[in-house]
Amino acid sequence: MSELPIASPAPAPAPVARAALDPRPDLKAMTHAELAAWVASELGESRFRADQIFHWLHARGARDFDAMSNLSKPLRASLAERARIGGLALEDVMVAKDGTRKLLLRTAQGDRIESVLIPMDERITQCVSSQVGCKIGCDFCFTARMPLRRNLTASEITDQLLWAQHVLAEEGRGERVANLVYMGMGEPLDNYDNVVRSLRIIMDDRGQNISSRRITVSSSGVVPKLERFGHDVPVNLAISLNASHDAQRTELIPINKVWNLDKLIATLRAYPLQARRRITMEYVLLADFNDTADDAQRVAKLLRGLRCKVNLIPFNPWPGAKYRRPSPEAVDRFAQVLVDRGYTVTVRYSKGDDIGAACGQLDGNQVAAAV
Repeated sequence: MSELPIASPAPAPAPVARAALDPRPDLKAMTHAELAAWVASELGESRFRADQIFHWLHARGARDFDAMSNLSKPLRASLAERARIGGLALEDVMVAKDGTRKLLLRTAQGDRIESVLIPMDERITQCVSSQVGCKIGCDFCFTARMPLRRNLTASEITDQLLWAQHVLAEEGRGERVANLVYMGMGEPLDNYDNVVRSLRIIMDDRGQNISSRRITVSSSGVVPKLERFGHDVPVNLAISLNASHDAQRTELIPINKVWNLDKLIATLRAYPLQARRRITMEYVLLADFNDTADDAQRVAKLLRGLRCKVNLIPFNPWPGAKYRRPSPEAVDRFAQVLVDRGYTVTVRYSKGDDIGAACGQLDGNQVAAAV
C-alpha cells in the first residue's frame, strides 16, 4: 500500500434540506471488479486504468479527479463528466482524556454521523457506522433514540476509514488504523449490500488492505442475513446478546420477538466459521437487570458447545437512560461464573465516555457524555 499521504480535507457542507443525489455513478462505492467493468464499458480503458483510479480513491483518498495526476487530462475530464466521488465531509474531531477521538462527519445531504478511534494495546481500533440512525430500537442504546434516516452508501462507510487515516497522519505520530469494528451507529446487516461492498473495498490490497482477521461486524441478530453473511465475507462476527432468556432480551432488543434466542443460537451453530476463529458474544451488563450470577449461569448454558468468546460491556450511561452501570463486583462475579465454565471472557471498559464516544453512546446530533 502506498505511503503517500491521504488527501487533504474537503470543507464540511452546511446543513441542507434533503438535496437531490447526483445521478452520476459513485466510483468510490464500487469494488475493484465493479470499477474495472465500468472503466471498460464506459471509457473503453484497460484494467490498468481501473487499478490506478482505485488506488487513488482508496489508498490515497483522492476527493476529486484532478488530483489523479498520473491520468491524462482528457481522461480526468471524461471521469468528471461521467462519474463522481462520493463520501463524507469532516466536520470536527473531539478528543477524550484517554486519547479516544470521535470524528463528526457530515453527508452531502446534511446528515451527521460519528466514528470513533480507540487506542487499544498500542493499536488504533476504529468503530464504524453503517446507518444514519437505527431502527432496531435496543433499549440501552443512545443511537436508538435517533430514528433511522437512511443507509450509508459503501463510499460513506469506507470514507470513515480514509478520514481516520488522514486525522492520524495529521497528528504526525506514525499511527494508522489497525482494526475495524462495525459497531457504530446502525445495524450493519440491515444495510447488507453496502456493508458487504465496503468490506470488500477495505480488504482489497490495492486500497487500505485491512486483513479480514482485523475486521469485526456486530449484529443484534438479524437471522436471515446472518445465514448469508459468513459465506459472503470472511470477517469476524460479533453478536449483541445482552440477555440470558427471551423475556429479558425482548425487553432490550425488540427483534427478539421475531428471531428469538433459539433461532439465533441455532443460526450461530451453523455459521461458517473459519479455522481458529470464534464468534464474539457481546453482553451489556445492566445493574439489577441482567448482571446476576443466575444470569451468568443461564448464559453459560445457552452458549454451551458454541465456538465463541464472551465480551462483557458494563453499561455506559447517557442522558435519560433508565439503566445504570453495574458495580465492579457484579462484573467480576458474572465473569467468574463464565470462566469457571470454560469460557474465554474479556471486559470492555469504557473509553471516550467524556465525549460521548463509548459503546452505546453514539448519536449524530448531540454529545452523550457520561452521567
